[in-house]
Amino acid sequence: MEITSTYSVRLHNFNRVFDDTVEVYRNAVDFFIELTMTHWESHFANLSQANDCIRAAESLSVRTIKRPMTTYNFCQDFEKFPCYLRRAAIKTAYGQVSSYQTRLAQWKAKHGQKGRQPGLPRAGRIFPVMYRDNTFVRTGRNCVQLKVRIRNTWDWVDVALDKHDVNYIALHCATRKELCPALRKRGKKWYLDFSFSEKVTLDKVSLDTQLVLGVDLGINNACVCSVMDSKGTIIGRRFLKLSKEQDSLERALQHIKKAQSNGATHMPGLWARANGVNEDISVKTANFIVEVANEFKVDVIVMEHLDLSSRKRGFRRQRLHHWRAKYVQQMVEYKAHRCGIRVRRVCAWNTSKLAFDGTGVVTRDPDNYSMCTFKTGKRYSCDLSASYNIGARYFLMEYEKSISVTKWRHITAKVPECAKRITRTLDTLTRVCAELRSL
Repeated sequence: MEITSTYSVRLHNFNRVFDDTVEVYRNAVDFFIELTMTHWESHFANLSQANDCIRAAESLSVRTIKRPMTTYNFCQDFEKFPCYLRRAAIKTAYGQVSSYQTRLAQWKAKHGQKGRQPGLPRAGRIFPVMYRDNTFVRTGRNCVQLKVRIRNTWDWVDVALDKHDVNYIALHCATRKELCPALRKRGKKWYLDFSFSEKVTLDKVSLDTQLVLGVDLGINNACVCSVMDSKGTIIGRRFLKLSKEQDSLERALQHIKKAQSNGATHMPGLWARANGVNEDISVKTANFIVEVANEFKVDVIVMEHLDLSSRKRGFRRQRLHHWRAKYVQQMVEYKAHRCGIRVRRVCAWNTSKLAFDGTGVVTRDPDNYSMCTFKTGKRYSCDLSASYNIGARYFLMEYEKSISVTKWRHITAKVPECAKRITRTLDTLTRVCAELRSL
C-alpha cells in the first residue's frame, strides 16, 4: 500500500502576498464549474478519465493558433494564468460538478424528494498546488521560487525556508518520493505543505500465529494496551497514565469554567491552552501504542470503532476526550502502517461494561471510575478488561470469516455469546477456541 505524509513549512514575511494568487485560483475554479455545469450533458457526462475533462474544457475555453474561436475565452479574464494551475482548476471543477450531479440524481430518485436539494457547487476554501517547473522551482537548499499573482501579473518570488525545517525533511523524508507542495493558509499564517509518498508492505500472517495489541483509550488512563495470541493467552500489558498532563488539562478546563461563570464568552487563549495540552496527550499516547506494538512485534493493532463523524455532546472533558480518540487513532494508523503493522477496529459496545471472564456486567467504582467490581466480587481495572475484550473481538471476527457457516452455527449453539458482536468477551474467545479444537 502507498501512504502519504505531509510536512508544513511556515513562510515568513508573506502575510498578504499570496492572497491574490488564491483568490484568482478560486475564481478560475468557479469559472470552470459554471462551464462544466452548462455543458455537462453535451461534453462531460460520459467522460471516463480525468484527462478527458481537461481536453473538453480547454476545447471550449482556451484559444490557440489551431483553435482561434471558442465558446468562452478563459485567457481574456485570466491573463497569463499558469497552464498547470488551469488544468488543476479544471480537474477540481469537474470533480465538484460530478459529485453534485450524483447527489442531485440521488435526491431526485427519493420518493417525494425528501430533504433539501443539493446546493450548487462552489470553489470554497481550496488552495492551489505548486507544480514543479511551472509554479515551483528549487533554487537552493533553503530557497525556492513560487510563481504567484503579484502587482496584477504572474511573477516569480523568492521564498526562504527555515533551516530546521529543511534539515528535518532531509533527515526523515530522504527515502520517500516528494510530491508537489501546496500553498495553504491557516489563520493569518502561510505554509508550504510538502507531501511525500512511500510504499509499505503489510505482511499476511496466519491467524493461528498472529499477535494482536488490544488498545482501550480511557478517560482516567491515557490508554491501556494488552497483547494476546489467537488462543486468548495474555502475553503482556502496558499502562499509560500521563498524570501530569491530565492535571494540566484539568486546570485549563477549570480556568475556562471560571471564566464562563464570570460572563466571558470569547476565550481563545484559554481554549488554545486546553487544546494544546490535549494534543500533547494525543501525541504521547499514539507514540506509546506504536512503541508497545514494536516491543512485542505484534501483527495487528486493534482499537474500538468510534462514531467520530458527529459532534460529541456532554462535558468539556468528554468532548476533548472524543476529539483526542479521533486524533490518536489517525496517528496510530499512520505510524503503524509505516512499520508494516495492520490496524483493525471492532465494535465498541459493552467492551468496558462486560467483564472479560464472562461473569456479566461490571459495577464501576463511584470514586475511581477506572476500577470496577465483577459479579464474583473481584476488583479489576475496567480499562484493562476492556482491552482484553477488544483483542478477543478481533480474533472472533476473523474466526467467523475463516470457517464455514455450518461450523459457526454449531459453535454459536454451544457458545451463544459469540452470536452478537456486543456480547463477545475474552471468555467467549477461549470457549470458541475449545470448540474449534473439538471439531
